[in-house]
Amino acid sequence: MSSRNRFASVLIEACVDSVGGAIAAERAGARRIELCAALTEGGTTPSVGMIAAVLARVSIPVVVMVRPRGGDFLYDDGELDAMRRDIAAAIDAGAEGVAVGALRRDGTVDREALATLVRAASPATVTFHRAFDMSRDLPEALEALAGAGVTRVLTSGAAPKAIDGVNTIAALVRQSAGRVEVMAGGGIRAADIAPLARAGVREVHVGGAVMEPSAMEFRRDTIAFGRPLPPDEFTRAVGDAGRWRAVAEAAARLASD
Repeated sequence: MSSRNRFASVLIEACVDSVGGAIAAERAGARRIELCAALTEGGTTPSVGMIAAVLARVSIPVVVMVRPRGGDFLYDDGELDAMRRDIAAAIDAGAEGVAVGALRRDGTVDREALATLVRAASPATVTFHRAFDMSRDLPEALEALAGAGVTRVLTSGAAPKAIDGVNTIAALVRQSAGRVEVMAGGGIRAADIAPLARAGVREVHVGGAVMEPSAMEFRRDTIAFGRPLPPDEFTRAVGDAGRWRAVAEAAARLASD
């Protein structure tokens, strides 16, 4: 097979968080969509309405991110229950598959949680997202994914960008031997396609965003709804129970006056 044909066979999966983004990605040549919410947090589960609206407007397959929150990939029973329900909703809406990931405290793949999620998605495809790059041992993690029946794994080779981890990605492709599709992702640029294809990669995951000003003419700049993001994946925002309690107690005191 010629280099030209090999490179042309690389499938582009575009990571988007909006209907407009999905439409633009398909027009630009993407052959699959990963639909997320909250890309500033690395992606979380989009709403059922968003899933349905995207599926109504694109003809290429859509994989839905199922991640209940930002931060790490260590989930409790309540979060896993939410993930199972979100998987069912995404598949019922018509998604081709889902992207999931779960780790244990020690950095190994949470095999029990993953088995549950794969069963919930069956027979749809399952991508193990870049929680893989946060695992303590990539070859060990890949074997866990193969054993669970995962369709593909998204990885940068545990490097800041996929091109920096190309040698590790190549080793993972060889180790997988077709059992799990190894999809490269992380800062993908056009110049990266050829070296990644030579490493055996057949699918790449492409994100990226540009800032676009709002079309609003009237603006009240004294109020902001956005909040600072946590500094990394090992710090996450949780509900401030102390604040809620204080407000509730103040309301109770007011009612008793």
